[in-house]
Amino acid sequence: MITNIISAIGNNRSVYPLILRDCAIEVPSKIYITRKENLKESKIKANDATREKFIDEYTTSAVWLGGIPLVEKISNKFIKFKGFNPNTDIKLFKENQFQGIEYNIKKFKNTAQKEVEQLEKIKNNLKLFEKLTAGKFIAAIIIPTALMGFILPKLNFALTKKIKENRKEISKTESQRPSFASFKSGKNISFEGNWITATANMKTVDKMAITDSGLTVGRITTSRNKDEAFVNAFRMLGSMFLNFVAPIYIAKFLDKTANKLFGLNVNLDPLVMSNKELIEGIVNDNIELPKTGSPKDLFEFIDSKPQNLFSKIAAAQGKITYLENGIRDPRKFVDIKDLAKFRTELENFIKTAQKSKNITKFVKKAKFVKGINIISNVLISSTLLAVVLPKLQYGFNKLITGSYSDPGLRD
Repeated sequence: MITNIISAIGNNRSVYPLILRDCAIEVPSKIYITRKENLKESKIKANDATREKFIDEYTTSAVWLGGIPLVEKISNKFIKFKGFNPNTDIKLFKENQFQGIEYNIKKFKNTAQKEVEQLEKIKNNLKLFEKLTAGKFIAAIIIPTALMGFILPKLNFALTKKIKENRKEISKTESQRPSFASFKSGKNISFEGNWITATANMKTVDKMAITDSGLTVGRITTSRNKDEAFVNAFRMLGSMFLNFVAPIYIAKFLDKTANKLFGLNVNLDPLVMSNKELIEGIVNDNIELPKTGSPKDLFEFIDSKPQNLFSKIAAAQGKITYLENGIRDPRKFVDIKDLAKFRTELENFIKTAQKSKNITKFVKKAKFVKGINIISNVLISSTLLAVVLPKLQYGFNKLITGSYSDPGLRD
């Protein structure tokens, strides 16, 4: 259970590290720092800034983390309604020597008939399927981006504006006390639509990073004044770097350091290190791997030996997809470079373990160190996001405005 959790938060290609850093650490810290910095100016501005930050961070997190999966789920149902399998990888449309839609149809026509029929239907309606897939991608980017970058900020700003107007009225008349009822308005709030466009030709992309880019543009565009736009740009660009780039390099640095200091190979996922069959195989020296990392050797191995330990571990890591009958799913693209890298890492781990005096102790130690590295990565990147970046943001704010309070709250 603990290994599963550590493995999940250690995978910088997944959403789990983002959930942990964003919801559990970064947002509460940002809210606290926002209040603390704005209190340097006044309690009223601190209250306004805290409320805005709370609404902004938690509603944005909800859309950011859940928006893309929800839109894609709805889009997939529409694609299914049109008679296509939405999980077919569009990378197969580009034929190469060992995989592609034409290649896979010929190779698997007798072993995966149902899946091949789905591929043939897509092949015969390629333009329609490409349009549907592109529409799904664009919707998954535009809808969350529009909500986070344009609609939610305007709603948040409109609420602050209304509260400030009510505050002035109360100050003038001194006959009313603040209440939730005073926030009601008979007027409709109008919004100007701004959209970040995308094209269907975009292929290998990180959708979360793209959405975050759109969010950055939206936040700058909807800023209430020039100073707020500068501060938002500083904050959002820093957040993008610390969310999507820094953790990868921190992980590499920590793993290389562990390799040098302790003579351990900790490049593998802790779930792989915990595999009992792998440990027994290392002890008994009977683990079979593909001869080389060449596409030919890798494809021959995973297709002819689906029950081999290497194939099973690669499948568990999401690098290969097998059908229930043990045949590789012809609708799925295999990232052969990633698979070759995995083969090399596994081979190096096996060789390093076999050189140790006690293989079982070596594996336990490697797994422990890897867990420490993952937790350290989360703590370091979270500290940078939750403490360092907000502090730098308010320092930048003070530098360009001469004040600690959020520039958007100026009267």
